[in-house]
Amino acid sequence: MAPVLEKQLPGAAGAGDNNNEDEEGQNLWSSILSEVSTRSSSKLPSGKNILVFGEDGSGKTTLVAKLQGADHNKKGRGLEYLYLNVHDEDRDDLTRCNVWILDGDLYHKGLLKFAVSAQSLPDCLALFVVDMSRPWTIMESLQKWASVLRDHVDKLKIPPEEMREMEQKMVKAFQEYVEPEDATPSSPQRRAAPAGEDEAVVLPLGDNTLTHNLGIPVLIVCTKCDAVSILEKEHDYREEHFDFIQSHIRRFSLHYGAGLIYTSVKEEKNLDLLYKYIVHKMYDFQFTTPALVVEKDAVFIPSGWDNEKKIGILHENFTTVRPEDPFEDFITKPPVRKLVHDKEINAEDEQVFLMKQQSLLAKQPATPTRGATESPGRTASGSPRPAGRAGQPTVSSGSPMAAVKKPDPNMKAGAANEGVLANFFNSLLSKKTGSPGSPGSGAVGAGVQGSAKKTEAGFD
Repeated sequence: MAPVLEKQLPGAAGAGDNNNEDEEGQNLWSSILSEVSTRSSSKLPSGKNILVFGEDGSGKTTLVAKLQGADHNKKGRGLEYLYLNVHDEDRDDLTRCNVWILDGDLYHKGLLKFAVSAQSLPDCLALFVVDMSRPWTIMESLQKWASVLRDHVDKLKIPPEEMREMEQKMVKAFQEYVEPEDATPSSPQRRAAPAGEDEAVVLPLGDNTLTHNLGIPVLIVCTKCDAVSILEKEHDYREEHFDFIQSHIRRFSLHYGAGLIYTSVKEEKNLDLLYKYIVHKMYDFQFTTPALVVEKDAVFIPSGWDNEKKIGILHENFTTVRPEDPFEDFITKPPVRKLVHDKEINAEDEQVFLMKQQSLLAKQPATPTRGATESPGRTASGSPRPAGRAGQPTVSSGSPMAAVKKPDPNMKAGAANEGVLANFFNSLLSKKTGSPGSPGSGAVGAGVQGSAKKTEAGFD
């Protein structure tokens, strides 16, 4: 029996070792599965979408490419697709956030059905991009694209109870906004749930707050804010203009519960802030930047911070405009200077203009000059010597009528000639009383008198 026992003991010992190894293996797999399960529950969600709306030339693609870390000038058509890499440093997790950029032409709005469905809408964020270099287009653009998104959401035919739940979620997020300095995040990146949530006092919304609730977060981005200095120099914009623009945008933001941020790709202003705020709204990352309203070209207002009273501070500086005035009446589109410049180039040359005037004057009939009409009178009223000299051609011609019969060809006949003749003969008759010894008298004077007598006799 001993040999049998010897053979069984080693076998019994081996069975015990196998059981221990199995237990250890099961424990190892359990721990691995538990760790994977824990990580998967805290893993960054996939399938998030950013919907970008804006006019052509507002810088939508350039802005997203800058957030992506790529510098390219590729412009899509219809519906562009890009993505943002989102990295959770705490858990060393990486995911992609889809970015859909709709063309600025309303013809392509039907393409939204490929980017947003009823199932994916709760995971979306809307980005309305407006161009600060063309501020007169801002409000019209916001109204247009907000209407496009609202129409698309209505076409999705989401059940009313689900839509109401999404809207209530937006209201709650707006009401529970906490200033970053008062928040106590549990980690450098992920935000912890606020303590005492049930005891928190929730203030009611204002009359003009979230009146157009889309059920998803909304963010308004003003691009090309480096153009503020250009607007001041070329279009005479003042602080009042920029406050008026900001006031209208912020009131629009209140209606949609939206955040607002001014950016500049050229100067790389607020781009990092924009990225951090986007991942904060979509992935619940920690966000520590408060509202920025001091610099007119670097404004940042998170959703939930603003209200009518804070917007009213801007109205205190208004002097030539009222807060309720229509946006397009005060922020007007400047005239196109290119057309004015073309008119100046096509203006008529000065020499050509003068030559035309000269040709017009040459075509007009000539009129008697002052010298021609006054020459006899000037001779009569002058000294006797000029009178004698003027009379010499008259004497040689034999009669004063010879001179009268040869008038200036440019002179007109009529009353003017009759007056000239009357003055001429009166001047001749006035010489009868002249003394023979006076200058200019003598043969010339006698000839003149004789001619005058003959003329009188002839007229008699």
